[in-house]
Amino acid sequence: MDDDQDPGAIAASLLAGVGALVRRARQVPLDGGLTMPERTALSVLDRSGPATSSELARQVQITAQAMGSTLAGLRDRGLVERRPDPDDRRRALLTVTEAGRRALDDKRNARAELVARAMADGGFTRAELEQLAAAGPLLERLAQQI
Repeated sequence: MDDDQDPGAIAASLLAGVGALVRRARQVPLDGGLTMPERTALSVLDRSGPATSSELARQVQITAQAMGSTLAGLRDRGLVERRPDPDDRRRALLTVTEAGRRALDDKRNARAELVARAMADGGFTRAELEQLAAAGPLLERLAQQI
């Protein structure tokens, strides 16, 4: 097998590159007012559907108290709502409101615009942009295999 085709080397390079891109994109301050814990909670609720506060805390591996504080701020701003669990009225399920989805979309769009600007202003050649375009779906497919 050619060194350029070594899955271990490719995996290490991809993880380093994607990790650096994600860390840098998260470090750049954006308007929108969502903290990282708030964005994480909204994203999980948006992807997974209604959940209790303790379920969310387990999924994102933080304490129930920290999640409770994050959710309280989101509820106060109308980004999540709390409803009784239809299967167990003692529990409350949290769901993302339409305002919460808009805030999440705005944050995602702002990050995509940040990366798009970096590609446009970064001196990437047409061939490099084509490689980046092809990489997105391949990375999605790779993530599905893990």
